[in-house]
Amino acid sequence: MTTRIIAAVVGLLVLIPALWFGGTVAVDVIAVLALLVSVDEYARMAVPTDRLAAMGWIGAWVLVIGAGALVVGDAAALHLGVLSVVASMMFVAARPGPDLGVASDRLGRLVLGIMWLSLLIALPLLRRQPDGLSWLTLALVIPWLGDTGAYFAGRAFGKTPLHRRVSPKKTVEGMVGGLVATVAGVFVMRAMALPDLSPVTCVLLGTTLGCAGVLGDLAESLLKRSFDVKDSGWIMPGHGGLLDRIDSVLFVGPLLYVYTVYGGP
Repeated sequence: MTTRIIAAVVGLLVLIPALWFGGTVAVDVIAVLALLVSVDEYARMAVPTDRLAAMGWIGAWVLVIGAGALVVGDAAALHLGVLSVVASMMFVAARPGPDLGVASDRLGRLVLGIMWLSLLIALPLLRRQPDGLSWLTLALVIPWLGDTGAYFAGRAFGKTPLHRRVSPKKTVEGMVGGLVATVAGVFVMRAMALPDLSPVTCVLLGTTLGCAGVLGDLAESLLKRSFDVKDSGWIMPGHGGLLDRIDSVLFVGPLLYVYTVYGGP
């Protein structure tokens, strides 16, 4: 536990000043670094027998999709995402490997990696929105509040398993505690920086994003069990890999970005 706390504190001392005072450039640089680490972790889990090729392919497409979204517009990400699927089919057809029976599985792992990790691009896009710093902060705070609330509520009241096969330690009571914390977090952000949010919107956003964070965590747990690994990596002492820390953010960030574009105040 001490190692986890120290690693978290050090990370926050570096991350928060960079995000708050570094502008869009700092967010872009941090996002690119996070993507590169995440691509490496995913390739090690999903395609260990051909890791370098998978890492190069997935990483290149994620960066291309991200560059398209930031330079041209978010619609470009959709078009490039579709193109990446077609290109991945060609890539696997050209390099099917010795066992043709698993070629479709390999294709699925490559496409999944591109689509899943590209979700992180939502954070630089959020930063470019009106009140972007506040929205970006909310996207990062919601998963942390959800985890913290779920941890303490689960320890105090947890009895009912949430999804025993995928994540045995999670409980329904813990999830409820996490949702209470995320709703409270949105109200705090409303008081501090987002006054146009209505109370009803705060409740809906906190609940929806809180549930998205839980699903993001469960999705990564499912992948790790499918790939038969305990942690996605080792880069964060006491926490495992980077993907173990940002799995919720990968679901929360895009949903919040969609809200700011189509439903924001």
